[in-house]
Amino acid sequence: MKPQYITNTARETRSLGKDLAEKILKTKIKTKTQVLALRGELGGGKTTFLQGFAKGLGIRQKILSPTFVILKKFKIKHTNFKLFFHIDCYRIKKPKEILDLGFKEIVSDFKNIVVVEWAKRIEKILPPNTIFIDFEFHNKNKRKIIIQWPKKKNA
Repeated sequence: MKPQYITNTARETRSLGKDLAEKILKTKIKTKTQVLALRGELGGGKTTFLQGFAKGLGIRQKILSPTFVILKKFKIKHTNFKLFFHIDCYRIKKPKEILDLGFKEIVSDFKNIVVVEWAKRIEKILPPNTIFIDFEFHNKNKRKIIIQWPKKKNA
């Protein structure tokens, strides 16, 4: 079963993002980058969630949708992780476009945390360990957020 959350305010959506970031920071570093793929329509709460997520990572800069620059990079002051990449694929037509920006290298460094908005546009090239987060717009304030954790392989 996929965890589902209902948020009724932007503050609750940011708080959920912050909580998830803090959980990720507590995980032991493995050999794969932590990638989150955000899916949902305009106004679904993706950027609001990311603002809380960045705060949970200790990032003080204001997080805005990087639609026109596609990719933004932030330093993380943490022992396990070093960089946070915020990628917005809204203007991406083909996955090759994001590959040309060094996407494979970014998701190959296990000290990175990568969040992709409009992830449906590059789903075919996302790593198998990606956490998918779906945002459903219910009304002006209410959102349903579903988190799909990667399936664990049998040992």
